[in-house]
Amino acid sequence: MTTPIDKPVAIVTGAGRGLGREHALALAHAGWAVLVNDLGGAGDGTGSDPTAAEQVVAEIVAMGGSALVDGSDVSNWAAAGEMIERAVSAWGRLDGLVNNAGILRDRTIANMTEEDWDLSIAVNLKGTAAPLHHAASYWRRRSKETGEPVKASVVNTSSASGLYSAFGQSNYAAAKAGVASLTLVAARELARSGVRVNAIAPVATTRLTESVMPEASRARWDPSLVSPMVVYLLSDAAGDISGRVFEVGGDGVVAVDMHRPIAGMRAADGKWTAKRLEPVVPGLVDQLAPQMDSASASQFLRGAPLEGE
Repeated sequence: MTTPIDKPVAIVTGAGRGLGREHALALAHAGWAVLVNDLGGAGDGTGSDPTAAEQVVAEIVAMGGSALVDGSDVSNWAAAGEMIERAVSAWGRLDGLVNNAGILRDRTIANMTEEDWDLSIAVNLKGTAAPLHHAASYWRRRSKETGEPVKASVVNTSSASGLYSAFGQSNYAAAKAGVASLTLVAARELARSGVRVNAIAPVATTRLTESVMPEASRARWDPSLVSPMVVYLLSDAAGDISGRVFEVGGDGVVAVDMHRPIAGMRAADGKWTAKRLEPVVPGLVDQLAPQMDSASASQFLRGAPLEGE
């Protein structure tokens, strides 16, 4: 039987490069054992290569930490389950999950292929849901066995594209919006088991974003600047914070209010007609105007002040 390691254990998916690599290293520095998952594919989801994940593990081991390589395809439901089992088998426990794996296949909806759509949804959305499902099952089982809530935390990775929309990214935006909603639902469902679930929307220079990042400002968006938020949200210091979405990048952190009704009106006699809606709906939209500029969060991260500052 495996003897539990005397330190918290986390899985970080897509941890071979970019944000995932920085998350894994930051967690190792904070005293976590880390299962470094990465299929090693290209930015568009093709191919595989374990080298990058192996290099991250070597870095962690060299600093005196504990880490193992995992090459599971997180978009494969069974493989995601095997990944969870691998961490528990190796270290006897699992305390945190960072769903970071992602790909980009940018095209407008008119030009998108079925493969572009399916692969983006598979990696970005199903690749979050599958590890979360298996980790949740493990934690629920542990909670029932002990009769006490576990202390575990999940950080999912959404995107400004999914929160606010981005031209040419309908597949990616749909997946990342789904991740944000999945986060809110999972936070409710897993609360009784003692599991907190939050999401971040990172702004960082990685191989997926460097083509749209001005070269002069890339240093400001170093992915390592996002990782402290991940370490914090996984830690006990985050207290009861769950079911929240944060946009994080550079020197900024923004709490994003998701799915909140802003304006409404009732029909005087309890029934609407299309004709009677004509003068009403534009007025409701006008009331949304201050809220519709949700991209102000991204502007804040890029240096502009928020309203009222």
